[in-house]
Amino acid sequence: MGDIVVRNVSKTFEGGALHSKVVAVDNVSCEIAQGEFLCIIGPSGCGKTTLLHMLAGFTGPSSGDVVSDGKVVTQPGPERIVMFQEYGLFPWMTVAENIEFGLQAKGLPREERRRLVAHYVNLVGLTGFENRYPRHISGGMKQRVSIARALAPDPQAILMDEPFAALDSLTRDVMQEEILSIWGATKKTFVLITHNIDEAIFLGDRVLVMTHRPGRIKELLKIDLPRPRDASIRSSDRQFLQYREHLANSLRKEVRSFVDEESNTGHRG
Repeated sequence: MGDIVVRNVSKTFEGGALHSKVVAVDNVSCEIAQGEFLCIIGPSGCGKTTLLHMLAGFTGPSSGDVVSDGKVVTQPGPERIVMFQEYGLFPWMTVAENIEFGLQAKGLPREERRRLVAHYVNLVGLTGFENRYPRHISGGMKQRVSIARALAPDPQAILMDEPFAALDSLTRDVMQEEILSIWGATKKTFVLITHNIDEAIFLGDRVLVMTHRPGRIKELLKIDLPRPRDASIRSSDRQFLQYREHLANSLRKEVRSFVDEESNTGHRG
């Protein structure tokens, strides 16, 4: 797969008869390298998910282009898989059957499907749980099933919209370490939306910071921390802590700017 290129992308949502248009994303350009782990952070409502949906092909830009592997993205495709906040597992299917679902859609023979299911079950550490139903496994295990299901059809890019948001803090930390291990093993492109600054630093090669609405790129911060990354860097690595302080200050300014703008608008009204 080639790079994903975002070229001067804007997205405007039409208002109704009583509402004005909303510019969600404004003139965003960036390049996501093959095999990169890019994290996107920004204030609530800044257009992060809208940008991800344009990468996925769920919605088209009002202007500009998203190009994947040299082709303009105009619709969803199996080469770009999205993981949402919800696990999205079929409750009537076992772990193995959930993972196999996308392989059946590709029309792979039964033996090939079984081989791939076994491979990805092992990759995400669920060996022995293949025949369990989602209601019989923990939230962290459900997330592992979601990851395995996303990886099994062999997409070129995994696009994640806060997939760990519903997990408790400890499980979330463990899942971050697991996803790094999986990313390292598969060498696929990962794009993650998160509100968690530590998560963005721990996982990312770069962190894309967006402004409050309309969403623009405020900065693209390269995370110069060695890989593989140990969990201890969250509290003991000086560079990690400097990145955390820098990004927290950057986001705080955006939130403050938004609050001041809303306050002034309300006062004028």
